Amino acid sequence: MEVPTNKKLPGMSQHNAPVARRLEAVRYEIRGALARRAHELEADGREIVKLNIGNPGAFGFDTPPHLRAAVLGNLAASDAYAHQQGLAAAREAIAARERARGAAGADAANVFVGNGVSELIDLSLRALLDDGDEVLVPSPDYPLWTASTTLNGARAVHYPCHATAGFVPDPDEVEALVTPRTRALVVISPNNPSGAVYPRETLAALARVAARHRLVLMADEIYDEIVYDDAAYVPLASLAPDVLCLTYGGLSKVHRACGWRVGWVSLSGAIAQAREYRQALELLASMRLCSNVPAQHAIVPALNGDATIRALTSPGGRLFETRAAVIAACRRSEFLSLVPPRGAIYAFPGVDPRRVPGFDDARFALELLECESVLVTPGSGFNVPYRNHFRITLLPEPARVAEVFERIERVVGSMARSRQVA
Repeated sequence: MEVPTNKKLPGMSQHNAPVARRLEAVRYEIRGALARRAHELEADGREIVKLNIGNPGAFGFDTPPHLRAAVLGNLAASDAYAHQQGLAAAREAIAARERARGAAGADAANVFVGNGVSELIDLSLRALLDDGDEVLVPSPDYPLWTASTTLNGARAVHYPCHATAGFVPDPDEVEALVTPRTRALVVISPNNPSGAVYPRETLAALARVAARHRLVLMADEIYDEIVYDDAAYVPLASLAPDVLCLTYGGLSKVHRACGWRVGWVSLSGAIAQAREYRQALELLASMRLCSNVPAQHAIVPALNGDATIRALTSPGGRLFETRAAVIAACRRSEFLSLVPPRGAIYAFPGVDPRRVPGFDDARFALELLECESVLVTPGSGFNVPYRNHFRITLLPEPARVAEVFERIERVVGSMARSRQVA
């Protein structure tokens, strides 16, 4: 089930073009070999519980009606290409919110709308990096950051976010990894996959690290409004007025509109010293002409309308209650531990290696899929050095999650017993 590492795609003859060597180091296990195997099993008639990806629409979550109405009402005005940075009204709404959150110098002229945050991650790294440069990326990370860094000729240097510290990084450990080739510091809070929400003091310290070493701050805040209990989202840009800070957001998670592919990045802080970089971003944005125009009309009502996500993250709400079911299942388990997620839509359970010696996350995930029809993502797919974690999404109904963890317990228990027999 391993992803091919040869220079040619499967089935490609020796006379066809080789695969780019950079792809050998690129991984995206969320939609990798296990997902392909799940598709094969579905084709054979199996019902697969897909917990590998945060896709709200696939679990019955609807995009708010006022966003759908905005798109439908503006279809007739969406036939032509838009400005390469996005619709003017949409960019102004994004900039206004960033200013309200304390982002110094946020302005519509420095906002770029893209086909999801994924596209903008690639564009912003491509505009910044030369071969051999380095980017500081959290471990665990959302693997697109590592992949995009690699594809743009640079090296992802992973700073540890230890489970023992609630998956919150130590700024001193981050700073120790800075070299003369380091160009950017990526911060993901609320975090995918761990659910960590970084405290203000940690974010402020990371901003100071960036200032001391003249790094670009890249704040992935796509889950900004998805927090639980007493967790508080703190915009990194509000703490970084003296460095160039790129803040990424979008409609896919908070507004449950993944398929619309609407994301944005807003530049703030030391913009005056980043004129050439901003021009590079505009060049790259121009080359792809523009992003999806119809869905951009939903940005203004999304940012200025009711915060519909709160009903889902508060007690009694679907996400809150599913999260509670995951926490309870891990507490009941003989084998699992969990740092309760404080934000985002994932949990990152760990398996106690003392109870299951030699546990391997990829083998476990494959066995869970084959034997119990549940698809999860191995923790090693998130660029961690250990192999005893896995990620699930919090999107299913609470009762479904409780039943899934019974299946997980059976598989892990079977693995534990096989180790004892051996």
